[in-house]
Amino acid sequence: MFWRALFAFLALPGMVAIAVPAFLVQRQGGVLNPIGLLPLGIGLFLLLWCVRDFYVAGKGTLAPWSPPKHLVVSGPFRWSRNPIYVAMLVVLIGWTVTYWSRPLAVYTVVMFVAFHIRTILGEEPRLAREFGDEWRRYVRRVPRWIGVVAPGGES
Repeated sequence: MFWRALFAFLALPGMVAIAVPAFLVQRQGGVLNPIGLLPLGIGLFLLLWCVRDFYVAGKGTLAPWSPPKHLVVSGPFRWSRNPIYVAMLVVLIGWTVTYWSRPLAVYTVVMFVAFHIRTILGEEPRLAREFGDEWRRYVRRVPRWIGVVAPGGES
């Protein structure tokens, strides 16, 4: 399972949060702003923490072809139902600030919208079917992104 988890990391967040931004900044060049390294580092740390929790607590990977067998509600998943997406967005913000890149800023906004749509239309209905009451209790306690859970459990 370790190799599946590693492949899933490289194929999914590795492409979205590392390879594509690296390609965009390579084409742009420019001066580095070291302040952007802070969110970049925090996002990568959070991303690795989430991947570890999927592997250890969930007994699966972040890939749709090998999802966790258990609902992961520990670690960063205590504060957000989507900490992997949050982590990738923080990494993208780090890239954007480090390179003061307009294309990366646009890419970050596009990815946020894509993550949000994927969450609402794909992941949440699947998790509700798969984990039933456990998922519904989790939704009432933990916000979708970061913030406050709205009345009725949706955020």
